[in-house]
Amino acid sequence: MSALAGLADPVLDSQRIFRGVLDAMAHPGRIVDLPEPRQSPAALCPATTSICLTLVDLDTPIWLDAGARTPEAIDYLRFHCGCPVATEPGAARFAVVGEPWRMPALDLFDAGTDEYPDRSATVIVQVESLVGGGGARLTGPGIDGEARLEAVGLPASFWDALERNGGRFPRGVDVILAARHAITALPRSTRARAH
Repeated sequence: MSALAGLADPVLDSQRIFRGVLDAMAHPGRIVDLPEPRQSPAALCPATTSICLTLVDLDTPIWLDAGARTPEAIDYLRFHCGCPVATEPGAARFAVVGEPWRMPALDLFDAGTDEYPDRSATVIVQVESLVGGGGARLTGPGIDGEARLEAVGLPASFWDALERNGGRFPRGVDVILAARHAITALPRSTRARAH
């Protein structure tokens, strides 16, 4: 049993978090603050924990990389979400990458099918910080012209991988970058060019 507490108000906080994730997905590159849980496992930043507490359940297998897969994080997610923990990236609906510099290729995650592209995985990548106005150039649906995003802690190869992921549209994974209490979303329809 997890000794760490979840959301202070599970109903209202979940609604706020869900709306925040929707806002981020509808406006790629926009940095959105999420309500924080009362406590979070050390391997998961508060924003990642909030997303998991809201969107992950017993029907949502989650995969954690070596940086996120700690006994504390696994116990917390199993206790609060009831979710199975996948051993392979391709078996997960959600994934958490705690060590972006060792991130598996995006095509190892479930990209959905031509008939059901919405059944693909969402990959949460934890970074040091998110800053708008500079960095990579983002274009696509939900972006007026272009958005700029600097995500400190991502390897340079990430943006090329994201561009290849977008080339599989309508298939492909959706990516959420999380830093402390904030997120930004990079859906598969987003095009990215490193600065």
